[in-house]
Amino acid sequence: MVNFKNLANTLTLARIGLIPFILITFFINYPTPRLIAACLFVLACITDYLDGLIARTFNQETRFGEILDPIADKLLISSTLLMLVGFDRISKFSILAAVVILCREILVSGLREYLAEVKVLLSVNLLAKVKTTIQMLALAVLLYIDPQHSPVALQVMGELLLWIAAGITLYSGWIYVQISLNVASDNSSA
Repeated sequence: MVNFKNLANTLTLARIGLIPFILITFFINYPTPRLIAACLFVLACITDYLDGLIARTFNQETRFGEILDPIADKLLISSTLLMLVGFDRISKFSILAAVVILCREILVSGLREYLAEVKVLLSVNLLAKVKTTIQMLALAVLLYIDPQHSPVALQVMGELLLWIAAGITLYSGWIYVQISLNVASDNSSA
């Protein structure tokens, strides 16, 4: 049951709830659903910003929210990327950027689990926030455009942002791997 006393967690759950509506729009091949998908996606992205702001401002930070927020982000980004690939809305070359992003998300989720077991909290750093913001911008653009009819510049911009996000994703993922390796090394020598 949703706890409306904790608006931050409710916004995070709302972000997850928007995902099916975004995905449904892929099955309707007209400009209006693409605009709706982009708007819903942007709304979901706004909830990502607001849930953290509200949690910190109104002392609504919870362990549940700490765990659920990155999961909601991963669900939103991953499902949107998969649909863009599945519906040929990004170029074959940029599918590699999508794969990099998805693999990093799985890797970091696993590392977070490992670190939680050894009582090390892997907090979100500024680079990860920049990565998420650029991913969200890229996906909003790619959701809106029609690859066959939109200006090529918009497609290029969306895919360029996706590649920038993939590059940051690789780098920030490497940072998480190094942290985990250091923790593993410290635990094996203890």
